[in-house]
Amino acid sequence: MKANKNLIEVALPLDAINKASAREKSIRHGHPSTLHLWWARRPLAAARAIVFAQVVDDPSAHPDLFPTEKKQEKERQRLFRIIEDLVQWENTANETVLQHARDEIWNSWRAACAENVDHPRAKELFDRQRLPAFHDPFAGGGSLPLEAQRLGFESYASDLNPVAVLICKTLIEIPPKFGGKPPVNPAARKDKALIEREWHGAQGLAEDVRYYGRWMRDEAEKRIGDLYPKVEVTAEMAKPRPDLKQYVGEKLTVIAWLWARTVRSPNPAFPNVEVPLASTFMLSTKEGKETYVEPVIQDGDYRFTVKLGKPKDGEGTKNGTKLARGANFKCLMSEAPIEGDYIKAEGKAGRMGARLMATVAEGRRGRVYLSPTPEMEEVAQRAKPEWKPDLVISGSTQYLGIKPYGMERFSQLHTPRQLQALSTFSDLVREARERVKRDAQVGGPTDGGRDLAAGGTGATAYAEAVSACLSLCVSRQANRSSTLNFWDSQGENVQQVFARQALQMTWDFVEGNPFSDSTGNFVGQAEYFSRVLEMAVPATP
Repeated sequence: MKANKNLIEVALPLDAINKASAREKSIRHGHPSTLHLWWARRPLAAARAIVFAQVVDDPSAHPDLFPTEKKQEKERQRLFRIIEDLVQWENTANETVLQHARDEIWNSWRAACAENVDHPRAKELFDRQRLPAFHDPFAGGGSLPLEAQRLGFESYASDLNPVAVLICKTLIEIPPKFGGKPPVNPAARKDKALIEREWHGAQGLAEDVRYYGRWMRDEAEKRIGDLYPKVEVTAEMAKPRPDLKQYVGEKLTVIAWLWARTVRSPNPAFPNVEVPLASTFMLSTKEGKETYVEPVIQDGDYRFTVKLGKPKDGEGTKNGTKLARGANFKCLMSEAPIEGDYIKAEGKAGRMGARLMATVAEGRRGRVYLSPTPEMEEVAQRAKPEWKPDLVISGSTQYLGIKPYGMERFSQLHTPRQLQALSTFSDLVREARERVKRDAQVGGPTDGGRDLAAGGTGATAYAEAVSACLSLCVSRQANRSSTLNFWDSQGENVQQVFARQALQMTWDFVEGNPFSDSTGNFVGQAEYFSRVLEMAVPATP
C-alpha cells in the first residue's frame, strides 16, 4: 500500500488554529459544548483542521505537479488559507468554505486510489467514488467525528461511557437521519408560515425539541407547581425596602432560593441552634447593585434579612461565617470556631441541615432579593419524592470532596424538591415520546414500528430521536438542580455543579426554579440544545 506524506506531517498554520480554538471558549449559542457537559471537549476548529490536514497530501508528495520547493511552498500556503477559513466559527456551516475543503480531500483520495490501483484489494479499499469511513472508538464529546462528518466522511463514533455515546448519537447520528424534515408538533402544523417554510438540516428536529420541551415544562408545572409558588410582595415587606414599593401587591416569580448548610452549634450555651456554614453573605456584587444578607441574632436564635448597598463590614460580609480555607467556620451565635472534624462528624451523623438565607425573584429591571420567611421554608419541606437515586457514589475523595461530610449517595446531592422535579421531568420524557409518535403519525405513512436502532426513519424512530434529545435536556437540568450549585454574585445566576471535574462541597447553595424564565429553567435547557441541533451537519455530503 502506497501512502503519501500528508500536510499534517510537514506544517500547519498553528497561529490561526490556536486563535480560533481559543475564541471558541467564549461562544455559547449553537456550540456543541452547550449540548451537554463533557470533559476535555476538543475545540471544533482544531478538530476540523486536524482531520483536513491528516487526509490532504502535502505538495511535496506530488513532485510531478510541484517540482520545486518554491512551487511546493506556494501550494502549501494555498492549503493553509483553506484551513484558516475553515477554522473560523462563522464558517462552521458555510457551504462554500466547506466545499473547498472537501474538494481538496477528494483530490488527495483520488490520487491515493490511482497510486494503489494494483493493490490486491483495490476495489474494496480504494473506491474512487467513496471516501473511507472515519472511526473514533473513544469519541467523548464527539468533536472529531462531527468535524469529519462535516468534511464529507461517513463518521462512526463510540465510547465506553454511555453519556458520551448519547451525546454523539444526538450530535452525529440523529440530525442527518432526519435532516430536511419539518417539525411534527401540532403548533407547527397549524402555523401557515411554518408549513410553507423550507426546513434545512435538523431545524425541524430542533423546533420539535423546543416544542415538546415546553410541553414537558408546562405539564410538570401542573403536577408540582405548588412546590414553586410565587412570592407576594406586601406593604410590610416594603417598609424597610423602598425598592419594593413598586411591587407591593404583585406576585413575583421566584428564580432561586439561596440556602446555607447548618450544623448544631458546638457551644454548649446554644445546643439546639443550627448555625449557618456560609462562605459569604453577599448576594450581588455588581457595581451599584450591591446586595447582601445580614444575620440578626434575637431571642437565642437568628434570622436573615436582605440589605441593599455596600455593607459596613465589607470583609466580614464577604466571608460569611468562614474563618479560613476548607471547612473552618465560626459559630454565628458565639463566634466560637467550628472545626472541620466537627462538621464532618455532624455530616456523617446525618445532622447537617440547611437554612434559607434569601429568595431571588424576577423583577422588571433585574433581580429582586427578598428576605426569607417561614412559609418559604415550609413549602420546600413539603416535597415528597417517590423515587430517589440511592446508588452509592464511588471514587476517591480527591475528586469527591463531599464524601467526608456524609454525602455518600446520589440522592444526598439534591433537596427533596429537586428530586421530585427531576423525577417528574424524567417521567415526562417517556410521555413526550408517545406524544411525538402520535403527532408524527398524523397524515403520515405507517413505519411498521421500526425503531432507531433498526434504522427506522418513521414515527417510532423519530419519537425515539426527540426523546433522546429531551433526556439530555433533563440531564442538563440535573446539572443545575443540586445542592452543589452555587450562586454567582457577579453574574447573578445559577452556576452548574461541575465548575471543576469533581464534586466539591458547596456550603451555601442555590436551588433554582425550573419553571421561571430566568437562570436554571428547563425551557432554557431545551433552547440551548435546539440551537446546537440547528448547527448540526444536515447529512454526509
